[in-house]
Amino acid sequence: MPGLPVRAFLDVLDEVEGAKEALVAAVPSARVPGRPLADALHAFEERVGRAEDLMAAWRQAGVSDEWERCRRGVEEARRRAEAFRLEAPELGFEALIARISELIDPLEPFEEAARRFEELGASLR
Repeated sequence: MPGLPVRAFLDVLDEVEGAKEALVAAVPSARVPGRPLADALHAFEERVGRAEDLMAAWRQAGVSDEWERCRRGVEEARRRAEAFRLEAPELGFEALIARISELIDPLEPFEEAARRFEELGASLR
């Protein structure tokens, strides 16, 4: 489908993926202690905020359902991140992983949107 706002979508997707990576970096591993949770959460919120700012650029009829789900996902991710920041809980390893998953989950519609763009003939790679 000619004229798809692929570049605009990819810009938003880059922010969303970067947000997820920043948050996951807070999980300690055998090799690294993990990024401080406050820093990771701050980076997550910043990148999700930039994604939200860029969303309008890829809104188009051919992907409007996906756009709306992504918009709601970004909004929910921001709401959850703010609530989590205000709560400032002390978390063990298992609880940290669960909470990070809860913060990232609303961003899943971006995977569906990427598939839709590809169905419409866009190359996202």
